[in-house]
Amino acid sequence: MATRIGVYPGTFDPITLGHADIIRRGAKLVDKLIIGVTTNMSKNPMFTPDERMAMVRREVAAMGLDNVEVVGFNALLMKFAEKQGASVIVRGLRAVADFEYEYQMAGMNQQINSGIETVFLMADVSLQPIASKLVKEIALFGGPIHRFVSPAVRDDVLARIAVKGTLGDY
Repeated sequence: MATRIGVYPGTFDPITLGHADIIRRGAKLVDKLIIGVTTNMSKNPMFTPDERMAMVRREVAAMGLDNVEVVGFNALLMKFAEKQGASVIVRGLRAVADFEYEYQMAGMNQQINSGIETVFLMADVSLQPIASKLVKEIALFGGPIHRFVSPAVRDDVLARIAVKGTLGDY
């Protein structure tokens, strides 16, 4: 029987409890789940790609998932998925706005490679409002982020803000 490989792509800047929920649940659907940490400079990242990969690896290790691997990529998602031998793309959905964007992306991806299916997982209701962008904004203005990220990620974000300081630096 062939190994079913899934790819869960994202910038993970930073990885949130919502991401962790999708990782845990996505890992149950496939034999191997590859977390693809991508470079997306348009999202104004707080952390470098290497820092984000290390952060995601640490969070995955804390979850105790032995079928999850973290890989960085800077390419077309479908080319990355093909290279990994994936048959599934895992995407998390929080709201209707996410669905519209993800639906369009899934359609484009299917045009590129119809042999790779996109699977959408709804975020847990308690985690649906969480977005990395909002976590960073709340932290930059001194607000509490402990409900949205793990303690280790909270410490990473606060340490970065202590060094960089202002909104304009991201």
